[in-house]
Amino acid sequence: MRTIVTTLESTSPSTFTATLRRLYVVRFAFAVVWAVLLFLTPDGTGPLLTVLLVVYPLADAAAVLWQLRSDHHTAGPRVAEWANVVVSVVVAIVLGWVSSGSVAAALGVWGAWAAAAGVAQLVTAVRRRSSGGQVPQILSGALSIVAGLAFLAQSFQDPDSISGVGGYAVLGGIFFLISAVRLGRQTNPLPRR
Repeated sequence: MRTIVTTLESTSPSTFTATLRRLYVVRFAFAVVWAVLLFLTPDGTGPLLTVLLVVYPLADAAAVLWQLRSDHHTAGPRVAEWANVVVSVVVAIVLGWVSSGSVAAALGVWGAWAAAAGVAQLVTAVRRRSSGGQVPQILSGALSIVAGLAFLAQSFQDPDSISGVGGYAVLGGIFFLISAVRLGRQTNPLPRR
């Protein structure tokens, strides 16, 4: 019984908010570092590009799992989050396969994944909006859908570079940083004068 009480105390809404804030800061830092590495990667296909393209959706899946494991106070099903985890892992495998042969195929897979992940992010952020700091996540999810569809359309034009996904990662990271700042203000409000 003591374990159950300790677990419930450690997963209070304020604890979850602090965990979510840390997660968002980590996601921002990861996105920026990842994008810099992508921009430094030569155009075309190659092992470094393949590794980078595989790592990003795996990191996304890991972050969503971290979020799921930390969120014990939100009621209701978490279908969107679990679907995001499964789809991200499958996409990482597919990207590992297609990115070594075709930039267009990799961009198409990335675009489909970005759109699907955007839907999951949007649904999750709308559901979690009472936790605070979710407006940037709602906007990020919507923009991810649009960007994903744009990448998918671009993949049919036989592109020779996938560097545009670096900008997508940085923008997503900025939205995570904004959410982290908003959550920080929520947990540590400025004193009134």
